[in-house]
Amino acid sequence: MKYVIPALFSVLAFLLFVSFRSYEFKNGDDIPVDSLRKLYAQAPALWPKATIDSGVVYTELGVLPESPVNLKDSVQRSKAILGRFLFFDPRLSASNQISCSSCHAPDLNYTDGREVSIGHDHAANSRNAPTLQNVWFLKKLFWDGRAASLEEQAGGPMSSKIEMHQDIKVLPEKLQIVKGYHPLFAAAFGDEKVTNQRIFESLAIFQRTLVSRKAAFDRFLEGNKNALSDLQVLGLHLFRTKARCMNCHNGPLLTDNEFHNLGLTYYGRKYEDLGRYNVTHQIEDIGKFKTPGLRDVMRTAPWFHNGLFGSIEGVMNMYNAGMPTPKRRPEQMDDPKFPVKDKLLKGLQLTPAEKAAVIAFMESISTLPWKDRSPVLPQ
Repeated sequence: MKYVIPALFSVLAFLLFVSFRSYEFKNGDDIPVDSLRKLYAQAPALWPKATIDSGVVYTELGVLPESPVNLKDSVQRSKAILGRFLFFDPRLSASNQISCSSCHAPDLNYTDGREVSIGHDHAANSRNAPTLQNVWFLKKLFWDGRAASLEEQAGGPMSSKIEMHQDIKVLPEKLQIVKGYHPLFAAAFGDEKVTNQRIFESLAIFQRTLVSRKAAFDRFLEGNKNALSDLQVLGLHLFRTKARCMNCHNGPLLTDNEFHNLGLTYYGRKYEDLGRYNVTHQIEDIGKFKTPGLRDVMRTAPWFHNGLFGSIEGVMNMYNAGMPTPKRRPEQMDDPKFPVKDKLLKGLQLTPAEKAAVIAFMESISTLPWKDRSPVLPQ
């Protein structure tokens, strides 16, 4: 028996290899997988046409962009330095135990690795903590888009009763007595005065410096055509075509900056979350959540707004099935608020080998974060 199991694994590996090597796609003529690398070695403008639904405006994939913060400018640099101290400082919370980094840890790619975050008095939040890497690119913040800027967003977790639980009105006075902050505020704003506006602005500027490291996919785009494996090149092609990912995950940061209903609303059940509707109160926004960027996606599990999936294979299987389609109960037949899943979601019919290839491509856009250990805080 001890020889049978390794033999079975060898057969399965061989079948996967054969399936991969014989993959062909339709682009006018059938082209074998060996030709994919030559096609994708060209400039993105010459790549095979992406599978995009009518009405969808998209941007082609590209090299990771740089932070918009100019750290050579002394004022911006001083504000970013101050913001970094504030980001790691638990004194921004009522208990003096919770900092921004508690839910957005640098070594976890600025997530916390939990389904939902844990806050004040160990209270569980209702949503997953998204990564802060490349957060400057997002037009609206939070899963429901209720904040239009990082400055506006900063006060939300601090004042939340189940997160940092801080009384924002007393926060400036609380930090003003920390003498070590005086020179930092003076360098950033010209005087030592601590205000909420200055706290939020400094935190926002620091967060705008948080950019992913370049990954294998970036090196591939920059000319190193051996940076991706054959399986990853196939995954790139599938990502752009049969898997239909580009309808929502496009551009250099792989997000359309929009909101979509993925069928995970739990409408009328225990974990109901109506998403963007809670902000806009527009029926068409029921169940919609922000499209996350996919940079470093393989390091930011669990996924979705509620942290429902910790397995990337589970995520792929759900998308392959077209995501859940909630069924109306008898009492919901005439309910105008019953969530409607986004029409972009369709069954994909990806084979196991194709799903493995898409996952391999997502590995190519994921990498270790820059190291940023908590600094010695001002006293």
